[in-house]
Amino acid sequence: MELRPYRATDRDDVYDVCVRTADGGGDARGQYTTDDFMPDLFAGPYLFLEPELAFVLDDGDRVVGYVLGTADTARWAAEHRARWLPRVAARYPLPDRGAGSPDPHPGRPATPQEGLTELLHHPERNVYAELAGYPAHLHIDVLPAHQGAGHGRALIRTFLAALRERGVPAVHLGMVTTNTPARAFYDRLGFHEIALEVPGLTFLGAPTDLAV
Repeated sequence: MELRPYRATDRDDVYDVCVRTADGGGDARGQYTTDDFMPDLFAGPYLFLEPELAFVLDDGDRVVGYVLGTADTARWAAEHRARWLPRVAARYPLPDRGAGSPDPHPGRPATPQEGLTELLHHPERNVYAELAGYPAHLHIDVLPAHQGAGHGRALIRTFLAALRERGVPAVHLGMVTTNTPARAFYDRLGFHEIALEVPGLTFLGAPTDLAV
């Protein structure tokens, strides 16, 4: 196994890992209008905006895991809106709930994809005052067959080192609350829960000098 910086030729493999782990750690292929939907939301903008903060796990044949993110969530949200959203907005339009008729459930998405599409079009929703002390954030995924061998820990260690080099003091991540294996992984690394109430999500944080 080789842990190395991301290369542009890795994009398809990263997208494949993303969709195959996007259902609370399980396979989300076939659940959305296209299998690119979840990667376009949770991988693509990072590879496009901050590829220098993307690292991959290569088994010699293909990428089987990755960590990626941003050093500054507020800046990332602004650049997402200015540079990434124009590339994908037409592919995933906001839902039209009917001209002239009020939405019977205002603010309530009709499907999971609708809710995630709203997030795609409003990247500033990733910015919370409670997370100001943790300016960076990350996403990490490893294919199930390669989990449990220390690769996730190594990816996190590499990402934290890259943040320290940039003078970033702390990082956060958001995870589906019901994904208990992921929570156990972060607990073992030393991440702690951040007091922020968002239905269905748990936020965890750590200093970038965390020994993992």
